[in-house]
Amino acid sequence: MKERAISLAVCLAALLLMAACVQSPAQEPAPAAGADSGTEQAAPAEISGRCGDPSRLSERVYFYNWTDYIDPEILTRFEEECGVEVVYDTYASNEDLLAKLQAGASGYDLIVPSDYMVTTMRELDMLRELDHANIPNLANLYPRFTEAPYDPGNVYSVPYQWGTTGIGYNLDEVGTEPDSWAYLFDPEQAAQYAGRISLLNDPRELIGAVLKYLGYSANSTDPDELEQAKAVLLAVKPYVATFDSESFEDLLASGDVVIGHGWSGDYFRVIYENPDMNLGYIIPQEGGIIWTDNLAIPKTAPNPYTAEVLINYLLDPEIGGMLTNFTYYASPNQAAEPYILDEIKEDPGIYPAAETLDRMEFLRDLGEGTLLWDRIWTEVKAQ
Repeated sequence: MKERAISLAVCLAALLLMAACVQSPAQEPAPAAGADSGTEQAAPAEISGRCGDPSRLSERVYFYNWTDYIDPEILTRFEEECGVEVVYDTYASNEDLLAKLQAGASGYDLIVPSDYMVTTMRELDMLRELDHANIPNLANLYPRFTEAPYDPGNVYSVPYQWGTTGIGYNLDEVGTEPDSWAYLFDPEQAAQYAGRISLLNDPRELIGAVLKYLGYSANSTDPDELEQAKAVLLAVKPYVATFDSESFEDLLASGDVVIGHGWSGDYFRVIYENPDMNLGYIIPQEGGIIWTDNLAIPKTAPNPYTAEVLINYLLDPEIGGMLTNFTYYASPNQAAEPYILDEIKEDPGIYPAAETLDRMEFLRDLGEGTLLWDRIWTEVKAQ
């Protein structure tokens, strides 16, 4: 999920401080010609039919996304077809995204929050309702992605990619398929890989995985269960090389780590790029996290119409196939299926079987429990 590690509580507490330091992306003054104002602007010689109403397109659209989470060729095609420059910026966690917007970054048109962060942003009144008339490709979604519990009816968000969180490993180094979280969270087993383990630098994902290992819900707010999770992490922390959410897959491919906790698509990218290495990804028997990342428009977006056109473009069947073939994450776009490589569609690690999905859990908004999670995470990282 490309997910998640500055806490919500810290973000809120530090808001005034950060607002002085954080700048929004450069924006066009006023509305510029065509910047969702209805004023006609110069269009490409042969504008694509995938570009909506050319007279309403802005000159630029500001896209804030996870690191390494789109094929650059998609952005190039959109720019060439629609005559709109895509100003692209990246973040490493949902909490980073939230903190940036809360600190005053008001110039982004399109963002990619994960499921539970959509709930949080809705409750904070940070998202703009989508005009479905501008996104006809919503009809391309699998039915199960049109009534997500965090946004029934896709009022504020549109599914982008989905995947799981599990264990990436080098079989030659580990020696056997690590089918349990115990390989990472049992001190005796973790000690075998001392200094060669990576864990996501993400409180929701990491604490959630430990809770699954302990037999609890990944969304638990029970103080005793969370204290147990903290004790597990502190016990294995001496064996951990790094807490990393941006390059953990590359650390596995380079041999700097031999086993780690991370998102499916990132691991599959290096698995497929390094066929000579015995790399693998597995969802542990205790289960793990399943997630959906979503396209959404902030309420402060300067160019919402162009953002909706870009959402619709990303839901095009061909473009949806390009996206999954690049990210190695599963697609919510049913119409894109013929364009997705067979090796991806047939890989049970990317498209898990039903019995595997039954062991998975979506992360949900924690409500007041967020403060308890923040404290547990702070104590883990501080010791």
